Order: sequence, then structure tokens, then C-alpha cells
Amino acid sequence: MPAADAAEAIIRVEGIAAGYDGNAILDDLNFEIRRGEVFGILGGSGCGKSTLMKHMIGLLPPVAGKVYIGGDDIVAAGDDELEVIRRRFGVMYQSGALFGSMTLLENVRLPLEAYTALPGEAIDLVARMKLALVGLEAFTGHLPAELSGGMQKRAGIARAMALDPAILFLDEPSSGLDPITSATLDATVRRLAENLGVTFVIVTHDLPSVFNCVDRVVLLDPQARGIIADGDPRALRDASADPRVRAFFRREPETADNRSTTVRT
Repeated sequence: MPAADAAEAIIRVEGIAAGYDGNAILDDLNFEIRRGEVFGILGGSGCGKSTLMKHMIGLLPPVAGKVYIGGDDIVAAGDDELEVIRRRFGVMYQSGALFGSMTLLENVRLPLEAYTALPGEAIDLVARMKLALVGLEAFTGHLPAELSGGMQKRAGIARAMALDPAILFLDEPSSGLDPITSATLDATVRRLAENLGVTFVIVTHDLPSVFNCVDRVVLLDPQARGIIADGDPRALRDASADPRVRAFFRREPETADNRSTTVRT
């Protein structure tokens, strides 16, 4: 694990109850994410991973609790303050969310045009630099439909980095990708974290990607309605005292033994 071990917390989640319309599906979530860390939010399908991320980026109000980004509570922030806080992070959604009628360069230009006063030539230069960081400098004039799924995901990361955020949230980045393409994306995330010091928060259940590039995880469990593990995914796989945690990381079938325990790691 990199120097993030001793780094300050750039995100703090305190007492979050995650859910919709006042109904919590996860209760009393508490964890920190350190500056420069590649952090994973894990759990089975439907456990609330993406819902938690939406609370963390201010898209949904949690049922209860606080989320601090750089010391500011995004839950309590008013509209103007929320806009300022959101400049500190970028988001890549599961589909990549690129505009299909725009080239990659035009897609990456969008945040710069909306939120900076840079002249057009400077915007072009920055957008090309972001695409180069994810290995797409030769594809600036291509439409998303002309690229593979993995390239579209990397272009989504480039656009999320357009305003130089300290944090990048990635929602199921490996979804729909073959193993080799997924490994290429993992290597991109790892390189950006190590070379630029960007903090990544990745919502996923893709275990090969987790073991390839993630420093630390929280594991959500819908039956426990909370976090049942927090730590290095490799250590949790090999040495957790909780059979639910071992079963998840080792991809073991569900049994009565690994669903009934209340041991927490």
C-alpha cells in the first residue's frame, strides 16, 4: 500500500443511514478515506453500494448522518456551497455517460467550458492532456460509438479529471468489460493514483479489479444493514475471522454458516 497509510482523511462518512424516501437500507455507516488512496465500496448486487455513493456526492440526501469532503459537510451544504464542494471531485458513472454526438475532445472540453474562463486554445490543450493521461491522445476526434467499452470508460475518467479534482468517484468501472480490458482500466487507475496523487472511490463487485488496484475497502452487507469489513482486501480474503467476509472474497457459495454469524472484522 502507498503512503496513503499515514495520510489525512480527505473523506469522512459519519453515521450515514443510506436509502430513499426516508427508508434506510443501510444504517450507521462510519469510515474514512485517506488522501491518495484507492478505496473500494464492495458488496453484492442490490446491497446499496451505488446509493451510498450518491449520498457521498450529494445527489441524494441520506436518511441520517454526515459526509465530509475536505472538511465540509456535503449533506448540510446549501446550493452555492455544494457547487464549490463538487469542484473538488469528479464522477464517472457506470455507462461512462459520454455524449454520443460529441467527439472525445468535445466531451472532455465540456466541464472546462462550463466552469472556467480559459480561452478556447487553452481548453483544447487541457482536454488533450487529460485524454493523454488515459492513453487516448490518438482518439480525440472519435465519437464514443467508434471506441471499445474500455476506451469509453477511460474517456469518462478523462472528462471527470478535466477540472483537476482531488477525488474521483467511479461507479462500477469494470462493468461489461472483458478481463484484459478491465485489467487495462485497473492499471490506468493505479497509475493515476500513484503519479498524480488522486484519491479514487470505486463502487464495484469485480474482485479481480479489487485485488489488482484497490488499497482498502468497506464491505456492505444488506442483512447486517451495514459494514461487515474494513481493510486491505487481500488481508480480508486471507485472514478475516468473519465467514461472510471470507466467502465474499473467495467467491464461495452462500451457506447457513456464512450468513448467520454476527462477527465483525
